[in-house]
Amino acid sequence: TVSEPLMNPLQAEQLVIDIPGRSDGEALNFAVESGQIWGVLGPNGAGKTTLLHTLAGLRSPRRGSVCLGEHPLADLKRRTISQQLGLVFQERQDGFPATVLETALIGRHPWLSPWQMESGADERLARRALDQLDVGHLSDRLVNTLSGGERQRVAIATVLTQAPDTWLLDEPTNHLDIESIIWLESFLNNYPGCVMLVSHDKMFLNNVTNRSIEISLGNIYDYKKPYSEFMEFRKELREQQLAAQKNQQKEIEHTEKLIDKFRAKATKASMAQSLMKKLEKIDRIEVDEDDNAVMSVNFPVSVNPGKVVIEAHHLEKAYGDKKVLDD
Repeated sequence: TVSEPLMNPLQAEQLVIDIPGRSDGEALNFAVESGQIWGVLGPNGAGKTTLLHTLAGLRSPRRGSVCLGEHPLADLKRRTISQQLGLVFQERQDGFPATVLETALIGRHPWLSPWQMESGADERLARRALDQLDVGHLSDRLVNTLSGGERQRVAIATVLTQAPDTWLLDEPTNHLDIESIIWLESFLNNYPGCVMLVSHDKMFLNNVTNRSIEISLGNIYDYKKPYSEFMEFRKELREQQLAAQKNQQKEIEHTEKLIDKFRAKATKASMAQSLMKKLEKIDRIEVDEDDNAVMSVNFPVSVNPGKVVIEAHHLEKAYGDKKVLDD
């Protein structure tokens, strides 16, 4: 999957992302290489989407910079950035009515001059991308009439039409069926550029990633490991953190007892002061959070349920020409 090195690889230099209400974490430095697929990991609300949006130039970092090659994003025109970075959003709002083909053609806009119309070659690229995602037959449908899975495939096809060096994907498997996920895995594993993605789909992460970034307690850690190896390493690291925290707590408690003991003696007052200063300088060991959140669902029983909960006659439902309910 590795091809020629990227002309302008995505790089982070002393990067601290801006998460409101969070203190600065450790700065992140990296350069993405051709053929690498990075998984961005962490609990909900950790800042994974914020990181992707910062790397795409949609948010400003708190400190540091994001660069394409030697050029900070802040110094580049949006058109130049869009020729090299493609982003699939976790959730997208369609601001105005557009057909599937018109939406896919937006991927060609970074390559066109102002007011230039899409060419026949651009349309062929868009149609080919839509066919690859099995939504070519929906070309004339309005995007806002599609199902969630169809809309997600159109979003991926739009970036495919854009043809950037680097893909940034935020929960790309949302709403996708198994066939679409298998196609996406195959595409990413053979993609000559580089990819950074956020996903809660563990099987998908295990099948595609070869490097991992974790956001935890406001810090960002870079592990040169694929997802499965990262999980094993992470488990060992957390056990080491817990053991170190336990030993440190014992040392702190012992020191506090000595301080209380020496305070009571005038001859030991200076030693008590020295121990207190030492205690104040200790960096407390923090144990990284585990995402143990579980969903709790409660279906209360109706006190007086009706004998007929729902009744329907000659019910039909279709998405375009595809019927899902018929009489």
